[in-house]
This record gives sequence, C-alpha cells and structure tokens, in this order.
Amino acid sequence: MSVEKVVLAAPRGFCAGVEKAIKALDWMTRVFEPPVFCYHEIVHNQFVVEHFRSLGVVFVDDVADVPLGAPVMLSAHGSAPQVIEAARKSGGAVIDAVCPLVTKVHHELKVRARKGYTVLYVGHEGHEEAVGTMAVAPESAVLIESIDDINRISRSDGPFALLSQTTLSLDEWQHLREHAENRFPDIWMPNRSDLCFATTNRQAALRAIAANADAVVVIGSANSSNTVALAKVAEAVGCPRVLRVNGVSDLPNDLHGVVAVTAGASAPESLVDEVLEFLDPANGVDVKSVTVEDEYFPPPPELRELLKALSAVIDLVLTTPAPSSFDGQADRDFTAAQVLAATTN
Repeated sequence: MSVEKVVLAAPRGFCAGVEKAIKALDWMTRVFEPPVFCYHEIVHNQFVVEHFRSLGVVFVDDVADVPLGAPVMLSAHGSAPQVIEAARKSGGAVIDAVCPLVTKVHHELKVRARKGYTVLYVGHEGHEEAVGTMAVAPESAVLIESIDDINRISRSDGPFALLSQTTLSLDEWQHLREHAENRFPDIWMPNRSDLCFATTNRQAALRAIAANADAVVVIGSANSSNTVALAKVAEAVGCPRVLRVNGVSDLPNDLHGVVAVTAGASAPESLVDEVLEFLDPANGVDVKSVTVEDEYFPPPPELRELLKALSAVIDLVLTTPAPSSFDGQADRDFTAAQVLAATTN
C-alpha cells in the first residue's frame, strides 16, 4: 500500500446528540446495577454498542422485553409515544435520550396533524427515527422515499406539510422537496430545515475534499443513515472509490495516492485514529475544516433529576457535602470519547 497523503474532513464523528446519548447511558451503568436496558441501539455504531454490552447493557427492540422495575433508556433516534408510555408503566427509571432535533420534528408533526394537515415525511422506511416520528400522528403522516410517492398523493388530501428524517443527505432530500413544492405550491415547511446541522456539516466537509481524492474512507456502521449518506455524497461528487468501513479491519491493502477520510456522527474518533495509523501516509495528514461545531446538549431532564436525588441522599449519609445539583460545566468538559476510553473490569 502506498498512500501519499490523507485528507481528513472536519467536522466528523460524534455530534452533540450522540455525545448526550452516550454520556447518559454511561451514567445509567454507574447508577444502577446491571442489567440496564436500552430500547434499540443507543446510537447506530457497532463499537459503541459492544462497549455498553460489556458493561451489562441489554439492547431490546420491544419494551415488553424489559423486566418490571428495571431501568431503561430510550435511544437517541426517538421513540413512538406508545413506547414511551409502555416504558413508564413498567415501574423502573426511564431516561429518554432522544436527540433534541428529533424532538423538534415530533413537535412539528404533532402541531400540523392537529391543524388538519397531511404531512409528507421524507425518510427511510423501517429506520428507527422514521418509525418513531410517524407514530406521533400515524393517521396524518405519509412516508415519502421517491417522487412517485409524492405523485400518488391526491391534491384533495391537503393542506400539506413537509417534514424529514434528520439524518438524510441534502442530495436525498433536495429533489423531493422541490418536487413537493411544484406539486403543492402552498405546502408548509418549517422555517429551519429538519436536516441535522451536524449531518449537513459532515456532508459539506466531505464534499469539499472527495472529488480530488483517489479514494474516500467513511467510518461508521451500515445501519447508520448519516454514514450511508456520507458514502453517497462521495459517490455523487465523482470519487472513483468509496469505502464504508466499520473500522480498520475492513480496510483493503491496496489504497494509494490521496485518501480522504471522514466518520459518521455516531463513529468514535478512536476508530479514525486507527484508520490513520493503518494508512500511514507518506506525506502526513492534512485536516480540511468547513466549520467549527460547539453545540452542546445537556443530559435528559429525567437523568438530571435522578442525579440530583442521588446527590441529596449522599448529603444525608456523608459528613462532607456532595453536589446537590447538576454541574453543567463538568458535563460539557467530560466527553463521550472519555466514556468509551474508560477501562472496564
């Protein structure tokens, strides 16, 4: 293998929503005795999921599989209202790690449905975010994956609104939005796009470097929608070879020339480091940044209340005072990368 140079996209890897979810589940594993249950994968990344399995987290696809009274976390992708209700009825602690950007789309769908709109929801059938979102108002939402889906909708079914899965690529969404606007000129859309800023930033960063690379390596799991979208971006700009890999073990030995590297929003930076070490470029690594992200999402409110209650108990037991409220700065300073790097026994 003779890689001349690696061009590394920035931003890449963990977004604010993934940071929030990973740190929240880590708290759960420290507060409760195992097993801790999680509805669906906390984020779509094999490395992250296996890390938490090693700590005694059990991932389930049905909250009915959670024993009564057991603690459960709901994934970052958002859950259907009936799932949240069923989890809370089980009697254990329930922490909802849903990304705030997904919550925004849930709210938009609920409001439009109440006002009598037919909501065209652009998303991937079966994806956990899409399933959870459409369940907010199933009688009002229509899944859109193609122009044909839009054409099948009768004009008499209006008024119409357009919402989308947050992790789509701009290329997946743009032509459908334009077609929906042409077909239904009065269609309602939110003032700010539903597409996740982190997803959009990662795509823009890769788009800036992929066309001039001999190959692109996208690090992330196959069930990660934003990771798959990154690979499609690289293909769309004409990169001759695009590889989506879980980690360094998936890389071939025949890469050469200039290799562009990025990572999906749920892929740890440690996997990026391993890939760079494997590629071992003769002329080093050149980082190309399109923007700097400084967004921060605090822990779920249920978790903050739980930690506050535990601190109060500690205050009663110990002679030295323990913190009695959530320390936001400490949470900002402690990263998901540190969570995953921690040694487990």
